[in-house]
Amino acid sequence: MKSSKFWVVISLLVVTVAIMQLRGDVDKVPSSMPLSSLPTTIGPLTSTDVPIESDVLQVLGKGVFLNRLYFHPEEGVAGRVPQSAPVGLFIGYFPTQRTGQAIHSPQNCLPGSGWTFESSGVIGLRDENGKNYKVGEYVISDGKVRQEVLYWYRVHGRSIASDYLAKLYTLADSIRYSRTDAALVRVITTVQFGESREAARTRAVSFAEQMAPLLPAYIPD
Repeated sequence: MKSSKFWVVISLLVVTVAIMQLRGDVDKVPSSMPLSSLPTTIGPLTSTDVPIESDVLQVLGKGVFLNRLYFHPEEGVAGRVPQSAPVGLFIGYFPTQRTGQAIHSPQNCLPGSGWTFESSGVIGLRDENGKNYKVGEYVISDGKVRQEVLYWYRVHGRSIASDYLAKLYTLADSIRYSRTDAALVRVITTVQFGESREAARTRAVSFAEQMAPLLPAYIPD
């Protein structure tokens, strides 16, 4: 039996699509820099792009996607034992959701089969410019490996941890401003053997706080 939470999301999606179709106009999509031009070096970390498999792209739909691993440069040297796990960054940006395309919940974007949720919640971030964020947080595991995950929706300058609120703001802004563009931002890192969960969280939070101020240039406010 589907939960009431599920039906709330479905209802919001149906109402959003119906209103957009009735209006019949075209979304306003503010100009922005290509997501692929997001800096490949953030703080002390450099990065490599990770291809997204074609079947995953089909599920994600018509959007613009960035999938990278950020790591300490010296730890990419062959034969050197990494001292800390890399940080993965995934951004899915949808310039329009008018055609029925919608941002997936991060809970639908697990690294692969066999992963389960251990815990979830909401925490606060404070970027280097002093801006505060509320972001979702969860821990996943496959029985052997645990990963710390941070995520938030970026909707016209807002950073939102709740998928329900993100959909409500998208609906409201589609009526007021003819905009349905939005993005999902996800930061993920592995809790290494012998490492505390808190250490992995600190690594993810530190990266997110340095990366977040860069986003307005690529995901319009």
